[in-house]
Amino acid sequence: MTDISFWTLPPDRMVQGSGSHYNITVVQPPFAVRAEDLPPNDPAGARAFAETFPTVDAVVEELDPVSACETRYLATRADLDVIQVGCWGNVMAISDPAMVDNGNDTPLLYEVTKLQERFPGARIVGRVEVDCGESHTEDIIHLPGGPMFHASGWPTMDPWELTGAPHAVAAALGISADVLEEHDIDFDADPGEVEWADFATLALGEADPWPMGSLKTSVFRVRHTESYTRTMEKLYFIGG
Repeated sequence: MTDISFWTLPPDRMVQGSGSHYNITVVQPPFAVRAEDLPPNDPAGARAFAETFPTVDAVVEELDPVSACETRYLATRADLDVIQVGCWGNVMAISDPAMVDNGNDTPLLYEVTKLQERFPGARIVGRVEVDCGESHTEDIIHLPGGPMFHASGWPTMDPWELTGAPHAVAAALGISADVLEEHDIDFDADPGEVEWADFATLALGEADPWPMGSLKTSVFRVRHTESYTRTMEKLYFIGG
């Protein structure tokens, strides 16, 4: 279980596409929690979360922990095998470059739906962006027993995939029209002109762990599943 066998490219092959963020955060009650008040990362809990995450076929190696804000720069194919996972009390989160997409699928929607089945009482927020010459984004907010919202597309380009009700999600979270305006979020604008990741960030509020330098994440080198590996080969190595 120590070799990564699904790749057809060498580990030193330079990445041509690049992801700026690709994370999912699961917040279980109580929701009024501040990231700065969260307990230290639980390495055993983080490893268990990684081992059961659908993109991961096996955890190969545990690396040194890093701060949540230190998302790994993608330079070579080997960097695509590294994920960050945090387990801080009632907040769990994962950053995995396998969750990016170029518009052919909606992996974030799929993975968050699966997590919602596992954690039905949780607030789950996902944010993914990848640059393939243009930036493709996918963002999702899934509230327990209530509304959800999902957006996927290329800014300034059609078609966009929009699911759910952003107005209802904002209302359920108590995000006022003034706050939305302050962040330049207009649900009635062209979807390609809306910064949906900013809306997802508002949904996490003070519970968002990813900007935090004080929160440590576990870091794992993994073997991704064969299907996710194939997708990454097509997306991150543009033009062969």
